Amino acid sequence: MKIPVPACRYIFCCICTITLSIAAKADEVLMAFSLDIPPYIFEQYNKGIEIDIIAAALTHKGHTLRPLYFPLGRIPIAFQNNLVDAAMGDMGIDLTPHGGFYADPTVIYDNVFISLKKNNLTINGPADLDNLTIISFQGAEKRYPQWLKKPFEEKRFYGISDQLTQVKLLNLERYDLVLSDRYIFKYFVKQLKYEDNIQVNQVDEHHFAEIDPLDYRPVFRSQQIRDDFNFGLKKLKESGEFQAIYDHYIK
Repeated sequence: MKIPVPACRYIFCCICTITLSIAAKADEVLMAFSLDIPPYIFEQYNKGIEIDIIAAALTHKGHTLRPLYFPLGRIPIAFQNNLVDAAMGDMGIDLTPHGGFYADPTVIYDNVFISLKKNNLTINGPADLDNLTIISFQGAEKRYPQWLKKPFEEKRFYGISDQLTQVKLLNLERYDLVLSDRYIFKYFVKQLKYEDNIQVNQVDEHHFAEIDPLDYRPVFRSQQIRDDFNFGLKKLKESGEFQAIYDHYIK
């Protein structure tokens, strides 16, 4: 059956309206990420576990991710100063008063204290850190104040973005402890071994705090984009793509 010309025009206009409506809701999301923290973030390639998962989750509703990189401690400052639309995390600073809408956790960082095995250290409580020097990712003193307030005040704590340097300084015995995610530390140990031919001494891991997934939530300035992200993240987990991204970088 031939459709009358006015009807054709009406259908065409409806299709265009729907298409434009969908396009209008799709945004480029400028998001603050840390400088290199492999395997979660590879700044040079705009890739890594965390970037890939967030990008894939946003794609479900048509949004695109554009990463912008900062030293870890400056990520919440970038959000507070309206330099970005979103942040990979808050580094222990509540961003709700600054217009932030928290999303579901994306990746969980399994932070542990790491010491050289030969030093035979035991870490059961904050008092066990007395007189020890600690090198860590930036902002750790805000994340774990019950553990790091005293070392920070006594200038025995040093926060640094370059986590390869953390491994090197521990290996050189310049510091007693590294506070790092287990996977990040292992990644850089392998890098030193295979790229720089440096053999890292054996280490002990000291678990000191229960993992709180709420510590690792992305923050968005738009509540709608936050909701779209949560929808996409749920779909990634249901489809198996979430685990496949992890496996691609870790296995």
